[in-house]
Amino acid sequence: MSATIHDDKVFSEVSYTGKVTRDTEFNNCTFKKCDFNDNEFAVCKFIDCVFEDCNLSMIRFGRSTMNNVVFKGCKLLGINFSLCEDFLFTVKFDSCTLDYSSFMSKKMPKTIFIKSSLKEVTFTQAILAGSVFADCDLNGAVFNRTDLTAVSFATAINYSIDPELNTMNKAIFPAHGLAGLLYKYNLKVV
Repeated sequence: MSATIHDDKVFSEVSYTGKVTRDTEFNNCTFKKCDFNDNEFAVCKFIDCVFEDCNLSMIRFGRSTMNNVVFKGCKLLGINFSLCEDFLFTVKFDSCTLDYSSFMSKKMPKTIFIKSSLKEVTFTQAILAGSVFADCDLNGAVFNRTDLTAVSFATAINYSIDPELNTMNKAIFPAHGLAGLLYKYNLKVV
């Protein structure tokens, strides 16, 4: 069975709620205001694609490829990105809600997160070296055995990161955010 291929297409206000899309390739496609709530993309490829103002909550990307995929203003609640293929996994998030999602064990160096909510997101054993969390809310996000080498948290808020459990060489933190690195010691930082 051959894969379905979509090149340079715009999908606008389409509802794929609760459906399964299998063995489909999307090259340089744009998805605008689409609803993919509780959908499944199994063994699909997204290459140079943009999702704008889409609802992707609880979507399943089983063995799918994401190469240079940008999410803008999207709702991405409870997504397990760990199920995506590791090869060429490159994503960017701008003004998105990623609460309760997981990037466990993902190799995603230099990933950009801008003005996004990452509450309760799991980054356990992920490789985030050189990534940026710009104006992001990391309340309850889990960093455990995570490579945070040269990651910028300069404008991030509400993070709690244990420096003893993570690789943090040259990571950037604001002086007012040091309490997020010392939380386990039960210190009162003023």
